[in-house]
Amino acid sequence: MKEQVFISLPIEDFQTVIIDCVNSCLKHNKQEKEPDTNKDELLTVQDAAKFLSLSVPTIYGLIHKGELPVMKRSKRCYFSRHELLDYLKQGRKKTLAETECEISKETDAHLMNLLKKKGGKSHE
Repeated sequence: MKEQVFISLPIEDFQTVIIDCVNSCLKHNKQEKEPDTNKDELLTVQDAAKFLSLSVPTIYGLIHKGELPVMKRSKRCYFSRHELLDYLKQGRKKTLAETECEISKETDAHLMNLLKKKGGKSHE
């Protein structure tokens, strides 16, 4: 037979207990689901191949060419997940709008330099 407990609390205290309980559960659940983004994870060659969707021989080929950031210890290779993400981002191609914006900025800067040079010569 289960024991039953009855307590008498003012409604405000009861609400506070419930709120504290729910917040504690939410905080605990959030910590379990969210990985620590500041903590870097080391990957093996097989993990890196899976992460980059490449074959293991391709990974070794990229290591040999010096294209992949790798850490070697004994005969083993390890990869930083953050460094592999950076490696992927370096291969990102710009959109047409980004390219046009850069060209426009470079053109404006070049024209301003030309105007400054021309303006500077006429004052001499």
